[in-house]
Amino acid sequence: MMARIGIIGGSGYVGGELLRLLLLHPNVDVTMVTSRQNAGEYLFNIHPNLRGLTQLKFVPQDISELQKNCDFVFTATPHGGSVNLVSKLLEVGLKVIDMSADFRLKNSADYEIYYGWQHAHPELLREAVYGLPELYREEIKGARLVACPGCMATSAILGLAPIVKAGLVDTDKIIVDLKVGSSGGGSKPTSASHHPERFSGVRPYQVAGHRHIAEVEQELSFLNNGQPVTIGFTPHAVNMVRGILATIHVYPKHKITSKDLWRALRGMYGNEPFVRLVKYPKGLCQFPDPKFVVGTNFCDVGFEIDEHANRFLMFSAIDNMCKGASGQGVQCLNLLMGVDETVGLKSAGFHPM
Repeated sequence: MMARIGIIGGSGYVGGELLRLLLLHPNVDVTMVTSRQNAGEYLFNIHPNLRGLTQLKFVPQDISELQKNCDFVFTATPHGGSVNLVSKLLEVGLKVIDMSADFRLKNSADYEIYYGWQHAHPELLREAVYGLPELYREEIKGARLVACPGCMATSAILGLAPIVKAGLVDTDKIIVDLKVGSSGGGSKPTSASHHPERFSGVRPYQVAGHRHIAEVEQELSFLNNGQPVTIGFTPHAVNMVRGILATIHVYPKHKITSKDLWRALRGMYGNEPFVRLVKYPKGLCQFPDPKFVVGTNFCDVGFEIDEHANRFLMFSAIDNMCKGASGQGVQCLNLLMGVDETVGLKSAGFHPM
């Protein structure tokens, strides 16, 4: 039996990427895609890469119609747009995968600090499962509400999780430096994300206090036996459309070797279908590079030891639109449906590109 899928807010980049993946998924049928601004338009008029794949049109948002026509609903709304909507979807028996930040944080007070508004449904924060399968695979399978991580948070957490869990690092001194493609800013450009302003530049932004810090520290603290983890976190806008490279500076608690790091990484990721370990002593691709994960659900993770500065570096590369958003959402959907989590997501990146 095919699972019936609805997408609320399907006209943005995240919605478009969900459609690219779900329209070719063998176990689902996309039945409804909503958009306030584009109701009545063919999906391919907004997402031209979908031409020839579907004749669906955008429709207005209607809870009763979603209840009748869907089993699972993705909410791909701006931050703050899902907080009241999700409770209504759950009330009518739908399972929800939320792509916004509205249910990622367990402490409702963090929404006032990092997002500037008071959370209307703190009871759902306790219920929501953080949608990172590498950490919460079994919990996702039985969830009503999955809160998909932020793209930069995904890259940072997957780069850090094994070494924090293994107790290898000073958890008060972690620096995450990220290079981020322009699609991370969404489909409605600002003066800063407008292509002529971004092209040829490397621009630091939100250099302290970035909102993704909250979910990264939250998840790493859980892995650290509940003890707080503090990170410095600075993204940079760079001249690429898709992709994130996290370069993470960490300081060991005691002397470590490459064998220690390989043991931690293989121990956590040895059987993970979408995490690849990349550390090769020669050639062009010695470390993770976002260019080679574009269009895929892979996260490439690597490392290097800097004995001179008594530190080591972790590298993590993802496609922000796929593993950092919609691909991860589909991976969570597969777990909810009880099918192989790689279904609809098996693809290699492009080379050259």
